[in-house]
Amino acid sequence: MTKVFLVEDEYVVREGIKNNIDWEGHGYEFAGEAPDGEIAYSMIQKELPDIVITDIKMPFMDGLSLSRLIKAEFPWIEIILLTGYEDFQYAREAIRIGVSCYLSKPISGDNLLREVDALSEKIEEKKQEREVAKRYEAEMQERIELDKQELFRSLLKGGRSFSEIIEDAKKLSIDITGPYYNVLLLKIWSTRHDAFEYSNSVVEIENSIRDIAGRKNAVFFDLNVEGIALLFRGESEENIRETIKEFIYEAKEVMDKYNHIRYFGGIGQCTARITEIPMSFQWASRAFAHIYLTSDNGFLEGSEEVLQPVNENLILSGIDPKHIDRKHIKEFLRRGEENETEVFLDEFFNGMGKNAIKSTMLRQYIAMDLYFCVIDFVENEIGITLSDSDGYMEVPTPEVLADERRTRDYLVSTIRKAIQIRDGNNSGRYHEMVKEALAYIDEHYAEEDLSLNSLASYVNFSPNHLSAVFKQETGQPFIKYLTDYRMDQAKELLSTTNKKSNEIGIMVGYKDPHYFSYLFKKTQGVTTTQYRGGLQMEAAGDI
Repeated sequence: MTKVFLVEDEYVVREGIKNNIDWEGHGYEFAGEAPDGEIAYSMIQKELPDIVITDIKMPFMDGLSLSRLIKAEFPWIEIILLTGYEDFQYAREAIRIGVSCYLSKPISGDNLLREVDALSEKIEEKKQEREVAKRYEAEMQERIELDKQELFRSLLKGGRSFSEIIEDAKKLSIDITGPYYNVLLLKIWSTRHDAFEYSNSVVEIENSIRDIAGRKNAVFFDLNVEGIALLFRGESEENIRETIKEFIYEAKEVMDKYNHIRYFGGIGQCTARITEIPMSFQWASRAFAHIYLTSDNGFLEGSEEVLQPVNENLILSGIDPKHIDRKHIKEFLRRGEENETEVFLDEFFNGMGKNAIKSTMLRQYIAMDLYFCVIDFVENEIGITLSDSDGYMEVPTPEVLADERRTRDYLVSTIRKAIQIRDGNNSGRYHEMVKEALAYIDEHYAEEDLSLNSLASYVNFSPNHLSAVFKQETGQPFIKYLTDYRMDQAKELLSTTNKKSNEIGIMVGYKDPHYFSYLFKKTQGVTTTQYRGGLQMEAAGDI
């Protein structure tokens, strides 16, 4: 309901406007009144009306002065000025301030109401425009984050030229020029074990980390459930080293305030070429794998010195016993990602000495212990009973254990299978919820205000939790799934109807024709006109 506030020093006039118009009956809320601008201003700050009706000539603070204050702080508030003076100077100043109407006294209730009605329509249009702009901005931001993830993964894959990488980064308004680079991987999580808990703390911390990274000239990549990646750039290795040191200091100050929060970061090695970033990432990954080998918060640098030097003459007495510990395996089974398995195992063995796996006796012990650890995890923590006949977990044979390479492959395969069972079990729990979400998208995709938040509200999940589960179940982030779904519907309409592009955009959930055209070209590689023309050419060729 549109809120109206009245400022008038003449009591009789004020009472007449307030009482002789049926404000509520015409769909308005009379939000308050004041005899002068000085009293009115603090009340307006509190009530935040949509329309202020004010006299010009008043004691203490006049209407023009009040209007200036209102427009400076609340530019969206519409103002109607009332005056008993036919002075062009007043009118010109009112226009300059941004006042909507300039009405001469005396004015009838019908005439005033007519002006209020006209402003109310204008206000409603502006509100809708702001809502559309807000949704557009949120959707664009989500798409930008997805594009940034793709950029980061393309950096790690390698094989792309320097100019191609720079061009893709420019499209996202990211300055990725070096000349030196280093990668930092970071994961933050809550130790509260309720799977449905929405941890506001983690979101707050990640937002703070994003701000700190921006101040340190680092590019922030949100990798969703995998954590955060930061790409530091600098003029020299020393410069980057100092910047990372400052970042860690500030980040720890934020994270250490929360008793229930755990965090761990892995730092790579500096590289002098953008095409060598994958090497920096590999070092960061090795360090990051220690997240499963310690219960402490902290950051670890990926280097030979920190990750323990090679011990050519390995002897069992030199093995660090704390690394032969089931809790490290269990920790990885609970929280690790399938694609992290090999790096984790490398660091698990490196903790005992890089050549630990060369010892036949140690290799057999670890392989058998890991097998029983996995069985215990799957049966007692996940709740799935296994047997050898199921084919899920094979007992390591003497032939496998006799060979270093085959033992390592066995360990990798066994852990991956356990993680697949874990994720499959979680998938089963969430399957019905995601199925319900997909049905909702199918029914409501044409509604412009369909968003991750509205969908989360429908299925009674937190937005962040739904985002992670949705991607796990469908293989796509929500916004990409919704965009692809809408584009498929748009292509169907382009091929089966003669409707205009802007009409089709509205039918699939995009009221803004420019945004629809932008998305169609971005996702399909052609414009709607080119797509329809291609279909017509194909049809003509068939004839």
